[in-house]
Amino acid sequence: MTFPLSTKTSAVLKLLAGAVMISFSAVFVKIAHVEPAVSAFYRMAIGGLFLLIIIALTRKWNRLPSHAFFLMILSASCFILDLIVWHQSIFYVGPGLATILANFQVFILAGTGLFLYKERLGPRYIISVSLAVMGLGLLILPGTEASSAPHFYFGVVLGLVTALAYSGYLLSLRSLQKRHRDLSPLLVIAIISVLTAIGIGLHVATSGASFVIPDTQTFLALIAYGVMGQVLGWVLISKGIAYVETSKAGLILLLQPTLSFLWDILFFNRPTGLLDLTGATLAIMAIYLGTTSRTNSHE
Repeated sequence: MTFPLSTKTSAVLKLLAGAVMISFSAVFVKIAHVEPAVSAFYRMAIGGLFLLIIIALTRKWNRLPSHAFFLMILSASCFILDLIVWHQSIFYVGPGLATILANFQVFILAGTGLFLYKERLGPRYIISVSLAVMGLGLLILPGTEASSAPHFYFGVVLGLVTALAYSGYLLSLRSLQKRHRDLSPLLVIAIISVLTAIGIGLHVATSGASFVIPDTQTFLALIAYGVMGQVLGWVLISKGIAYVETSKAGLILLLQPTLSFLWDILFFNRPTGLLDLTGATLAIMAIYLGTTSRTNSHE
């Protein structure tokens, strides 16, 4: 005899599945034999196409106000910078560390809340920042296993720039969702995906890189990247996150950087010593604490 899953259990399973799917994103970038920006283009183009097909089948079209479209362009602009820089950082510091650095956006968002929205940050957040600094310090300490790689520190800088650009994307998306609650989230993500694909496509064209997919491995990696990373992963997360407590959701979504770091070690033989593992653990703990910290508004 079988019993139906409760709404909460189903939501947790969706979050888990979504986090596992997007944890492979950097792996697909690494094994695709194309320039980093080309990987980003195909992710958004393939993902955007699949989302538009879903919208057409479910008839979730909305009329777009001009202000909403402006915010979508702003979101896409930030996402273009985010993806181009993040994909480049993967080749310098590896999929695991690049993903951890990108998740430092939680601290930038919290700082924005403090200065722009007068939110008060509690001791949990202060602890998370301290752990983040310690963890990052251990990860980039001269003499660690990974820091001897060529252009390693340039890759670290690119990873932190990714966090900044990703924060801009999330802030503009948040503003869009708050001002235009009647718009279908699926339609919003689809349009932003298409706009981002166009922007990255122009960047690729002007940089002289080739859009040619050279082999079957690259073709399959890019298809998986677009479908798993841009569509299925985020659709599952968006459906599950509303029914799970913030702290539990933050803990579950930490599977993404954790697994990305693990895949980097298992699939690409990332040089990893005790300091690297300790630093990664501290950084991931810090991201979790920062994600689940409570804030109080003075507004």
